[in-house]
Amino acid sequence: MSDVEYLIARDPDSELGSALASWGSDGRTIVLTGGSSIARAYETAAELPDWSASTVWWGDERCVPPDDERSNYLLAKRALLDRLEHPPKVHRMRGELGRREAAEEYDAALDGVEIELLLLGMGPDGHVASLFPGSPQLQVRDRRATGGPAGLEPFVDRVTLTLPTLLSAQETWFLITGESKAEMVARAFRGPITEDVPASLLRRSEGNVTVFLDHAAARRVLVAESS
Repeated sequence: MSDVEYLIARDPDSELGSALASWGSDGRTIVLTGGSSIARAYETAAELPDWSASTVWWGDERCVPPDDERSNYLLAKRALLDRLEHPPKVHRMRGELGRREAAEEYDAALDGVEIELLLLGMGPDGHVASLFPGSPQLQVRDRRATGGPAGLEPFVDRVTLTLPTLLSAQETWFLITGESKAEMVARAFRGPITEDVPASLLRRSEGNVTVFLDHAAARRVLVAESS
């Protein structure tokens, strides 16, 4: 089980982005994430423009075309990939195939791949990637990727890495910001490890876990550590 390291900063997006830039330029296997918090981190990461030795994957994707505004790939393309002079090799989840076919394709593509860095956000319900509380996808152990319905808006089918795949990463970085996440941060990283809070399951990671937080999101963690 991994110890959790907290990195609390006024601007955790930039902190993560700067660290990500070094990893990308070093020639790494990196799993990207979507979500509202990550775009600024990607923009910062693009300041080192040669990622040609690296390979990027995705932790989850909506079953939409790659030019759909809901696509995690599109977010990363605009904020990171299009800004790089020498981009990495890209392994996109082809959500437009539908959740079953897209998951099967990604599962096969990941055969033999070792994830060096996994980026994650956390939803207000504690979900990570597209593994939602109570989701049958949490129970999948015999595949690297699987598909299922969404647990929150937008309610479109998803493709997601499975829990064993997420847990295999050498390094896992969460980016979580905002007062609205403070309670769930405390539950995920200081409370019981439970499928009711899927983010808490990442504390069982085989590698290191770092949580990049702003002061608002870290409020409950800071109170707990000072008491």
